[in-house]
Amino acid sequence: MVITDGGSGIAAALSDCWSDTAVQRCLVHVQRNVRTYLTSRPRTEAARALLRLGRALTRTSTPAQAAAWLGHLNDWHQDHGHLVRARTYRTATTMAPAWVRSNQSWWFTHDRLRKAYRLLERLSQAGTLFTYLRHEFAGLDIAATTNRIEGGTNAQLRLILRAHRGMSEKHQKRAIEWYLYLHSETPVPPSKLIKSQHHTPARRPAQTTLEQPHGPEQYGTAATAEEGLWARTGWAGRP
Repeated sequence: MVITDGGSGIAAALSDCWSDTAVQRCLVHVQRNVRTYLTSRPRTEAARALLRLGRALTRTSTPAQAAAWLGHLNDWHQDHGHLVRARTYRTATTMAPAWVRSNQSWWFTHDRLRKAYRLLERLSQAGTLFTYLRHEFAGLDIAATTNRIEGGTNAQLRLILRAHRGMSEKHQKRAIEWYLYLHSETPVPPSKLIKSQHHTPARRPAQTTLEQPHGPEQYGTAATAEEGLWARTGWAGRP
């Protein structure tokens, strides 16, 4: 099973290389996405009810609770589905939101509410919200979030890059690779990675100095008095 935060990169990799792998969507990331759409203090009752459903995701720990949550999502759609489908048409007196294009003749009235519901609906239909509760994974203690890797690995990688901000991009990649290697299952001790050729590395060829032409410089970028770039005296340099 793969636990993902919903990024397109891992989705493409799974589709190309591991198409039969079960996918569990990180429930904490889903909660954050729902809260981003609805805010933490929505004004309408429909949005508050949907936000409560989003918050209940991480409190779901049994298949029965998962089935009940899906039923509550369906009930929400039965009560407030008309808001998801509501449209506003452009007229001479209608004030369009800032995100609406100038040539757009209509838009969804409750766009952010629609996006939050569509996210939960899409994930529930795909079956990736409660994969960790399937009977074939019972007893494996599979997590429903990416918190372990976020706090245990990703946080350390960000700390390395933050502490060594002066490294080039190539050096940063090598530092990350080295950290991940040392924290792999069976890393070889660094002392055994050193070979005899590492003690006497090949010398780099000496850089040759370009021969400068003799005589006065014909063209340059230095400031000269003839160009009027020196400090002046009086008003605008006038005597």
